[in-house]
Amino acid sequence: MAEITFDDFQKVDIRVGTVVRAELYPEARNPSIKLWVDFGDDLGARKSSAQITKHYDPATLIGKQVLAVVNFPPRQIGKFMSEILVLGFPDMAGDIVLAGPDGPVPNGGKLH
Repeated sequence: MAEITFDDFQKVDIRVGTVVRAELYPEARNPSIKLWVDFGDDLGARKSSAQITKHYDPATLIGKQVLAVVNFPPRQIGKFMSEILVLGFPDMAGDIVLAGPDGPVPNGGKLH
């Protein structure tokens, strides 16, 4: 992996937000869930599609705080426009587990 500078890291805007809406995305090529994440007053709600169906059900995601990159350009995922990249880590089987804070923090907080 290529080494980056601290200035490179500062260009990536990673924020915490709360999932306010989630629904299955059956039209996706791979099983996915559509997410709407609230990042507070400055950024508002943004949406994403995530391949997280192995560990998550849409109903259990409401109220969960997650980390996401908020400064990528929007990306078309099938018929759905994804505005953020929700972050997670692969488990032993390669299925994604979402990244988030250990306890409640204000929406829109930037990762340091």
